[in-house]
Amino acid sequence: MNIKEKVINALNHSHSEFQSIDQMSKILLQNGFKELNETENFELENNGKYFVKRNLTSLIAFKTPNSLDDLYFKIVASHPDSPTYKIKSDPVININRYEKLKVEGYGGMIISTWLDKPLGIAGRIVVRKDNNIYSKLVDSNSDTCIIPNVAIHQNRNINSGYQYNNQVDLCPIIGDSLEEGSNYNNLIKSFLDKDEVFLSEDLYLYNREEAKEIGFKKDYISSPKLDDLAAGFSSLFGFIESEDTSGINVFASLNNEEVGSESINGADSTFLHDILRRITLYFKDDKEAYYKAIAKSFLVSADNAHAIYPNHPELSDDKNKCLLNGGIVIKHNANMLYTSDALSTSFIKTLCEKENLKIQEFFNRSDVRGGSTLGNISNSHVSLLSVDIGLPQLAMHSNYEVMGSKDLDEMYKLIKKFMSVSFELNKTSVKIK
Repeated sequence: MNIKEKVINALNHSHSEFQSIDQMSKILLQNGFKELNETENFELENNGKYFVKRNLTSLIAFKTPNSLDDLYFKIVASHPDSPTYKIKSDPVININRYEKLKVEGYGGMIISTWLDKPLGIAGRIVVRKDNNIYSKLVDSNSDTCIIPNVAIHQNRNINSGYQYNNQVDLCPIIGDSLEEGSNYNNLIKSFLDKDEVFLSEDLYLYNREEAKEIGFKKDYISSPKLDDLAAGFSSLFGFIESEDTSGINVFASLNNEEVGSESINGADSTFLHDILRRITLYFKDDKEAYYKAIAKSFLVSADNAHAIYPNHPELSDDKNKCLLNGGIVIKHNANMLYTSDALSTSFIKTLCEKENLKIQEFFNRSDVRGGSTLGNISNSHVSLLSVDIGLPQLAMHSNYEVMGSKDLDEMYKLIKKFMSVSFELNKTSVKIK
């Protein structure tokens, strides 16, 4: 399979952040990586390939070189989560023969895109068997529920800026009310093995529509969760297929970016710091080694960017316009919502030029405050020279997003090149060897 086919296949197996990280784990295992456990000693060696998961929703993978004359890190980071609806505990409501589920919004989604389409349920449940409490990844893998709109005959304001209410309007129906039990509880029971007792859940709704190429000439890809799994999976394959050079290559997928990264495994946690520190301690018996390595390291924060909108070009900056199939987007913000500066941008531009990759530069309109990403949050714990890049897309935070089909290959090639070069970095310069 080519990169486009690999990413589309991965997207279609990533129905929640639990399944996304599980899919990344499977890809790494298939490519010879060994899983480590944070509760155990890290037994590392040169020319090794490893990964670590935290809370089943974040992952850090790394490769060690044949020789380690100069210790520094080349890191690409993305996030596996997307805006969605999380099912509340004891969610069942029966009214007028409908069985409805209570849900809560996760992140900032375009609410209207969640209505009138088949939805599945995926995530994890926590169960007990004997005295063991453990997690199980689960997925209904079926058209389990739907959130119907009110008919226009009963809501004449539906096309006049109707404001949806998550508490009232977004409760999915899962089936007819049952005389005994509930459809939802029967779904939970279907996930259980013999003697397992259900305790709790982290379950989310997801769009059942698969990722696919669209357009007369297949110019585009439409899929749930392109932000940020398109950048995440394409950079993962670039990381895996990179050549062995000096330094240590690192791939990070850090959860909860859509809600601020404040979790035990988000960019605002110590996860990245902890793993880099443990790698350093294994290879260098020097209390200054970690700090010297960080000072020489570089972070690529890979999170998607806005393309110019076909029906609203006025929403984009009139000078810096990013196009679908226009290549890698370098993201800038004067207030450092993105980490890119002149030096880090110049380094990435040089790598793109060496690989004949297309480059675009993104600025918000000067009268609009844009979003941020995990790069600057991560830098509060592991301070690195870094750049924010992404793939241009439309309908960001919709239930079904759009991007250019050619851009996945650009991200893959850039990350592969970044991971394959040796460089020497100080505060004011980068020398590519």
